[in-house]
Amino acid sequence: MTQRLRFVAVGQDDPLAVPLIDELAVEYADRYGGQRDRVHAWLRGYPAAEFDPPSGGLLIGLLDGRPVTGGAFRRFDDTTAELKRIWTDSRHRRRGHAKVLVKQLESAIAARGYTRVYLTTGDRQPEAEALYESMGYTRLDEPLPYDGETYSVAFLKALT
Repeated sequence: MTQRLRFVAVGQDDPLAVPLIDELAVEYADRYGGQRDRVHAWLRGYPAAEFDPPSGGLLIGLLDGRPVTGGAFRRFDDTTAELKRIWTDSRHRRRGHAKVLVKQLESAIAARGYTRVYLTTGDRQPEAEALYESMGYTRLDEPLPYDGETYSVAFLKALT
């Protein structure tokens, strides 16, 4: 049974978002190779404003006041939001927190007027792929055209 998470909207530089950025840097460096400090700097290099309302958002899920899951979205196009930085603390995985988080993000995305959710992920994250498929996301043959960075595994979901 999943303990009751309390979600709060924060900015990228909020102290509650620090564990998300820190652990993602470790995770990405370990899975894909690279130096943790460089990956950390890359994650911090995203313009924080991309995740700010009204076109974006960043949610942190708290248990007993401590961040255990989190993720963000930003505008992809007029009708589509893009999920970014979906994370669950390694000590709190396999408890359903990520699924609850994505549902919360989808609600926030729909409330902002978007009708679709898009995301890309790397090919060394089978847990993420399984999560998105279990939640009704359709795996695309290739990522949607985009000027910025993109990853090899792409998903899309229409919000109802």
